[in-house]
Amino acid sequence: MMFDVDIDKAVHSRERSFRLNVRFRSEARRTVIYGPSGAGKTLTLQAITGLLTPDAGSIAFGDEVLFDTAARVNIPARARRFGYVFQDYALFPHLNVRQNIAFGLAHGPLNPSPDVQHEAAERWLSTFELTEVAGQRPHQLSGGQRQRTALARALVNSPRALLLDEPFSALDPGLRQRMRGELDDLLGRIGVPMLMITHDREDLERFGEARIYLQDGLIAQP
Repeated sequence: MMFDVDIDKAVHSRERSFRLNVRFRSEARRTVIYGPSGAGKTLTLQAITGLLTPDAGSIAFGDEVLFDTAARVNIPARARRFGYVFQDYALFPHLNVRQNIAFGLAHGPLNPSPDVQHEAAERWLSTFELTEVAGQRPHQLSGGQRQRTALARALVNSPRALLLDEPFSALDPGLRQRMRGELDDLLGRIGVPMLMITHDREDLERFGEARIYLQDGLIAQP
Protein backbone atom coordinates (compact mmCIF):
# COMPACT_ATOMS: atom_id res chain seq x y z
CA MET A 1 0.00 0.00 0.00
CA MET A 2 1.19 3.50 -0.74
CA PHE A 3 1.21 6.68 1.33
CA ASP A 4 0.72 9.75 -0.85
CA VAL A 5 1.00 12.95 1.17
CA ASP A 6 0.92 16.57 -0.01
CA ILE A 7 -0.04 18.92 2.81
CA ASP A 8 0.35 22.50 3.94
CA LYS A 9 -0.33 23.70 7.49
CA ALA A 10 0.44 26.92 9.34
CA VAL A 11 0.94 26.41 13.07
CA HIS A 12 1.06 29.30 15.52
CA SER A 13 1.96 29.32 19.21
CA ARG A 14 3.39 31.77 21.69
CA GLU A 15 6.86 30.37 21.04
CA ARG A 16 6.93 30.54 17.25
CA SER A 17 5.08 30.47 13.97
CA PHE A 18 5.72 27.37 11.92
CA ARG A 19 4.76 26.25 8.44
CA LEU A 20 4.53 22.57 7.53
CA ASN A 21 4.82 21.91 3.81
CA VAL A 22 5.36 18.20 3.22
CA ARG A 23 5.08 16.20 0.02
CA PHE A 24 6.11 12.56 -0.39
CA ARG A 25 5.04 9.18 -1.78
CA SER A 26 6.13 5.84 -0.39
CA GLU A 27 5.27 2.29 -1.42
CA ALA A 28 7.65 0.73 1.10
CA ARG A 29 6.44 -1.60 3.83
CA ARG A 30 8.51 0.37 6.33
CA THR A 31 8.84 4.13 5.96
CA VAL A 32 10.76 6.31 8.41
CA ILE A 33 10.40 10.08 8.64
CA TYR A 34 13.41 11.43 10.51
CA GLY A 35 15.02 14.72 11.38
CA PRO A 36 15.77 17.04 14.31
CA SER A 37 13.35 17.93 17.08
CA GLY A 38 10.89 20.62 16.00
CA ALA A 39 11.08 19.65 12.31
CA GLY A 40 7.35 18.88 12.09
CA LYS A 41 7.52 15.08 12.21
CA THR A 42 4.74 14.59 14.77
CA LEU A 43 2.52 17.13 13.01
CA THR A 44 2.94 15.19 9.77
CA LEU A 45 2.02 11.91 11.45
CA GLN A 46 -1.00 13.50 13.14
CA ALA A 47 -2.20 14.86 9.80
CA ILE A 48 -1.93 11.42 8.19
CA THR A 49 -3.80 9.71 11.00
CA GLY A 50 -6.51 12.40 11.06
CA LEU A 51 -5.72 14.07 14.39
CA LEU A 52 -4.63 17.29 12.68
CA THR A 53 -6.38 18.98 9.76
CA PRO A 54 -4.06 20.58 7.16
CA ASP A 55 -4.94 23.96 5.70
CA ALA A 56 -4.61 22.59 2.18
CA GLY A 57 -3.52 19.55 0.23
CA SER A 58 -4.32 15.86 0.09
CA ILE A 59 -3.56 12.56 1.79
CA ALA A 60 -4.19 9.14 0.29
CA PHE A 61 -3.47 5.57 1.35
CA GLY A 62 -3.49 3.13 -1.51
CA ASP A 63 -6.47 3.94 -3.70
CA GLU A 64 -8.41 5.73 -0.94
CA VAL A 65 -8.38 9.50 -0.55
CA LEU A 66 -8.40 10.34 3.15
CA PHE A 67 -8.12 14.11 2.89
CA ASP A 68 -8.47 16.52 -0.01
CA THR A 69 -9.31 20.19 0.41
CA ALA A 70 -10.23 20.61 -3.26
CA ALA A 71 -12.68 17.70 -3.14
CA ARG A 72 -13.84 18.56 0.42
CA VAL A 73 -12.87 15.13 1.73
CA ASN A 74 -11.79 14.63 5.34
CA ILE A 75 -12.24 11.07 6.62
CA PRO A 76 -12.45 10.98 10.46
CA ALA A 77 -9.45 9.55 12.28
CA ARG A 78 -11.18 6.37 13.45
CA ALA A 79 -12.48 5.60 9.95
CA ARG A 80 -8.95 5.81 8.51
CA ARG A 81 -8.21 2.50 10.24
CA PHE A 82 -4.65 3.23 11.27
CA GLY A 83 -3.09 1.99 14.47
CA TYR A 84 -1.42 4.99 16.16
CA VAL A 85 1.13 4.80 18.98
CA PHE A 86 1.87 8.11 20.70
CA GLN A 87 5.37 9.02 21.84
CA ASP A 88 4.36 8.85 25.51
CA TYR A 89 2.02 5.89 24.77
CA ALA A 90 -1.05 7.81 26.05
CA LEU A 91 -2.32 4.90 28.13
CA PHE A 92 -5.34 5.63 30.31
CA PRO A 93 -3.99 5.70 33.89
CA HIS A 94 -7.31 4.66 35.48
CA LEU A 95 -7.71 1.58 33.25
CA ASN A 96 -5.83 -1.69 33.59
CA VAL A 97 -3.83 -3.26 30.77
CA ARG A 98 -6.73 -5.39 29.53
CA GLN A 99 -9.07 -2.36 29.49
CA ASN A 100 -6.50 -0.18 27.71
CA ILE A 101 -6.13 -2.75 24.95
CA ALA A 102 -9.87 -3.41 24.69
CA PHE A 103 -10.51 0.34 24.52
CA GLY A 104 -9.48 0.13 20.88
CA LEU A 105 -12.53 -2.07 20.29
CA ALA A 106 -15.02 0.15 22.13
CA HIS A 107 -17.60 2.03 20.08
CA GLY A 108 -19.67 3.66 22.82
CA PRO A 109 -18.93 6.27 25.52
CA LEU A 110 -18.32 3.72 28.29
CA ASN A 111 -14.92 2.28 29.19
CA PRO A 112 -14.50 -1.51 28.97
CA SER A 113 -15.17 -3.24 32.30
CA PRO A 114 -12.09 -4.35 34.30
CA ASP A 115 -12.72 -8.02 33.52
CA VAL A 116 -13.70 -7.52 29.87
CA GLN A 117 -13.00 -10.54 27.68
CA HIS A 118 -12.55 -9.84 23.97
CA GLU A 119 -11.01 -12.50 21.77
CA ALA A 120 -8.80 -9.98 19.93
CA ALA A 121 -7.67 -8.30 23.16
CA GLU A 122 -6.81 -11.66 24.73
CA ARG A 123 -4.84 -12.66 21.65
CA TRP A 124 -2.67 -9.53 21.82
CA LEU A 125 -2.26 -9.89 25.58
CA SER A 126 -0.80 -13.32 24.88
CA THR A 127 1.26 -12.19 21.87
CA PHE A 128 2.97 -9.45 23.87
CA GLU A 129 3.30 -11.57 27.03
CA LEU A 130 1.04 -9.24 29.01
CA THR A 131 -1.49 -11.76 30.35
CA GLU A 132 0.14 -11.88 33.80
CA VAL A 133 -0.09 -8.09 34.16
CA ALA A 134 -3.50 -7.70 32.48
CA GLY A 135 -5.07 -6.46 35.74
CA GLN A 136 -2.39 -3.88 36.48
CA ARG A 137 -2.54 -0.18 35.69
CA PRO A 138 0.09 1.67 33.62
CA HIS A 139 2.00 3.09 36.62
CA GLN A 140 2.65 -0.49 37.79
CA LEU A 141 4.28 -1.54 34.51
CA SER A 142 7.84 -1.43 33.25
CA GLY A 143 8.70 0.78 30.27
CA GLY A 144 8.69 -2.21 27.93
CA GLN A 145 5.32 -3.40 29.23
CA ARG A 146 3.81 0.05 28.70
CA GLN A 147 5.12 0.12 25.15
CA ARG A 148 3.77 -3.35 24.39
CA THR A 149 0.40 -2.34 25.83
CA ALA A 150 0.28 0.68 23.53
CA LEU A 151 1.23 -1.47 20.54
CA ALA A 152 -1.43 -4.04 21.43
CA ARG A 153 -4.09 -1.31 21.67
CA ALA A 154 -3.03 0.01 18.26
CA LEU A 155 -3.19 -3.47 16.68
CA VAL A 156 -6.33 -4.87 18.32
CA ASN A 157 -8.60 -3.51 15.58
CA SER A 158 -6.53 -5.07 12.77
CA PRO A 159 -5.38 -1.72 11.33
CA ARG A 160 -4.22 -1.47 7.75
CA ALA A 161 -1.08 0.41 8.78
CA LEU A 162 0.81 1.13 11.99
CA LEU A 163 1.91 4.73 12.69
CA LEU A 164 4.55 5.16 15.39
CA ASP A 165 5.67 8.44 17.00
CA GLU A 166 9.20 8.05 18.43
CA PRO A 167 8.30 4.59 19.80
CA PHE A 168 11.56 3.98 21.67
CA SER A 169 12.47 7.44 22.98
CA ALA A 170 11.02 6.83 26.46
CA LEU A 171 13.07 3.64 27.00
CA ASP A 172 16.55 3.22 28.43
CA PRO A 173 19.25 2.21 25.90
CA GLY A 174 19.27 -1.51 26.73
CA LEU A 175 15.50 -1.88 26.58
CA ARG A 176 15.39 0.26 23.43
CA GLN A 177 17.59 -2.25 21.62
CA ARG A 178 15.46 -5.19 22.74
CA MET A 179 12.19 -3.50 21.76
CA ARG A 180 13.54 -2.69 18.31
CA GLY A 181 14.11 -6.39 17.82
CA GLU A 182 10.63 -7.26 19.10
CA LEU A 183 8.98 -4.73 16.77
CA ASP A 184 11.07 -5.94 13.83
CA ASP A 185 9.96 -9.54 14.48
CA LEU A 186 6.32 -8.48 14.93
CA LEU A 187 6.21 -6.54 11.66
CA GLY A 188 7.69 -9.52 9.87
CA ARG A 189 4.98 -11.80 11.27
CA ILE A 190 1.88 -9.67 10.77
CA GLY A 191 2.83 -7.92 7.52
CA VAL A 192 1.29 -4.56 8.44
CA PRO A 193 2.85 -1.50 6.73
CA MET A 194 4.58 0.86 9.16
CA LEU A 195 5.24 4.59 9.14
CA MET A 196 7.58 5.69 11.93
CA ILE A 197 8.96 9.06 12.93
CA THR A 198 12.24 9.33 14.82
CA HIS A 199 15.36 11.38 15.37
CA ASP A 200 17.35 8.28 16.34
CA ARG A 201 19.87 7.03 13.75
CA GLU A 202 19.54 3.42 14.98
CA ASP A 203 15.78 3.44 14.32
CA LEU A 204 16.50 4.69 10.82
CA GLU A 205 19.06 1.97 10.13
CA ARG A 206 16.79 -0.79 11.49
CA PHE A 207 13.47 0.22 9.91
CA GLY A 208 14.21 2.74 7.15
CA GLU A 209 13.31 0.81 4.01
CA ALA A 210 12.16 4.20 2.70
CA ARG A 211 13.65 7.32 4.33
CA ILE A 212 12.25 10.85 4.39
CA TYR A 213 14.27 13.64 5.97
CA LEU A 214 12.28 16.53 7.43
CA GLN A 215 13.78 19.85 8.50
CA ASP A 216 11.98 23.07 9.40
CA GLY A 217 8.70 21.70 8.05
CA LEU A 218 10.12 20.76 4.64
CA ILE A 219 11.44 17.61 2.97
CA ALA A 220 15.18 18.14 2.59
CA GLN A 221 18.41 16.35 1.81
CA PRO A 222 20.11 14.95 4.94
